[in-house]
Amino acid sequence: MGKMEETGIFEIRENCLLVHMPEEVDHHTTKSIRRLADHYLLDNRVQQIVFDFADTMFMDSSGIGLLSGRNAKITCFGGRTIVINANTRIRKLLQIAGLQDQVCIMDEI
Repeated sequence: MGKMEETGIFEIRENCLLVHMPEEVDHHTTKSIRRLADHYLLDNRVQQIVFDFADTMFMDSSGIGLLSGRNAKITCFGGRTIVINANTRIRKLLQIAGLQDQVCIMDEI
């Protein structure tokens, strides 16, 4: 199991950073997730970042910024971003924001 942070759990699995997203993804939580994810991305040189939304019930536009920004960073290193277990509402928000063209949206990995 990975390191528990105030905003969720971060795990490194081989060349992948797995981020278990919190129940609410808003301005307050994304600030911490952004800082920690960037730290893990740079320190571990992962090729994939997977955001697991299994526990997430709410996400606002700051979650879009979080995903888009982390995707921009990891693609610089030839990596990719994956979103898993997003409910219907979150999937719709990702589509409205045009993120389905930037990140891979899957049911599970």
